[in-house]
Amino acid sequence: MKLDWRNCGKILVIVALVYLLFSYGSALLGVLELVAKGVWPLILGAGIAYIVNILMNFYERYYEIICRNAAICRLKRPMCLLLSFLSVFLVLVVLCQIIVPQLIACANVILKQFPEAIDVAYKWLEDRYQISAYLSEQVVEWTKNPLSLDGLLENAFSPALAGLGEAMSSIRGILASFGEVAFNVVVAIVFAVYLLARKERTLADVRKLSMRFVPERIRGKLARAFSILDECFHRFIVGQCVEAVILGILCIVGMWIFRFPYAVMVGCLIGFTALIPVAGAYIGAAAGAFMIFTVSPVKAAFFLVFIFVLQQLEGNLIYPRVVGKSMGLPGIWVLAAVVVGGAAFGIPGILLGVPLTAAGYQLLQEAVDG
Repeated sequence: MKLDWRNCGKILVIVALVYLLFSYGSALLGVLELVAKGVWPLILGAGIAYIVNILMNFYERYYEIICRNAAICRLKRPMCLLLSFLSVFLVLVVLCQIIVPQLIACANVILKQFPEAIDVAYKWLEDRYQISAYLSEQVVEWTKNPLSLDGLLENAFSPALAGLGEAMSSIRGILASFGEVAFNVVVAIVFAVYLLARKERTLADVRKLSMRFVPERIRGKLARAFSILDECFHRFIVGQCVEAVILGILCIVGMWIFRFPYAVMVGCLIGFTALIPVAGAYIGAAAGAFMIFTVSPVKAAFFLVFIFVLQQLEGNLIYPRVVGKSMGLPGIWVLAAVVVGGAAFGIPGILLGVPLTAAGYQLLQEAVDG
């Protein structure tokens, strides 16, 4: 490398950046955390806008066909935007109306059966360990020795009072977290509405900036990469939703045929959790088995067998046709994306891991094929 003033300036900048990184690393991390915390609602809003945009494109495609009035056609964007958000909201409301009352009923059943379960446990302990004799001895000893009784009460109530203070602080923390989450969701929805209302203008502005500051060779590669990402995410979201609806309907029909309780609730729950790749339906099946167990343990066991068979049919026949082939990703990479993404980032990592891996897999194939 030829040493001139420009190259020396680059070296000095790099050295200064390295020095700042090592000297003020913790402060820089704190600043980055604050920036990430502030940007997070906007990222969430962009994700909401991307998902709602799929539904909005569907409405806009048929809006002009249905509407013949010119004045009404001018309202295509706000009407389709409103219909898209209303559709998502109505789906969530219907799911809550189906699932939440059944969960409350199940909790009531558990609370009603709890005293009986305590009685059965006490009888079991009495038959094997004569617990009543032990408790009688302890009561006699405490009455003979008031100091030990006072000490017992003190030892019993002191942790309780300390725990009460911790519980109050925990409640304050939960309320603060809930308020922060609610604020972030509201900001994200507002940002998503703004993005969708002027999405063509936003894309045009991004293209102008890229043409001004990004070299043409790099701009072409970035455009291809974003095109593949958009295609993979679109196919994944649509495929997962279709697959979840099919699985939920099959579960409801099968539970009606075999006369399992909570058919609609469990079917909707399994369909909803099936939006999480690979592991989602099993999470819903575990919750459904617990619900059915409160009615009949035998039916809960048969339900698990039914779900296992249904999952095999779904995994070998439905999922490959609806999602697998559309993603173009081998099954081993789907599993790897779910495991690594879940371990690194939890539920968001599971949801984003498959389409990101599919996009990377396709880009790598294009680079190898050349």
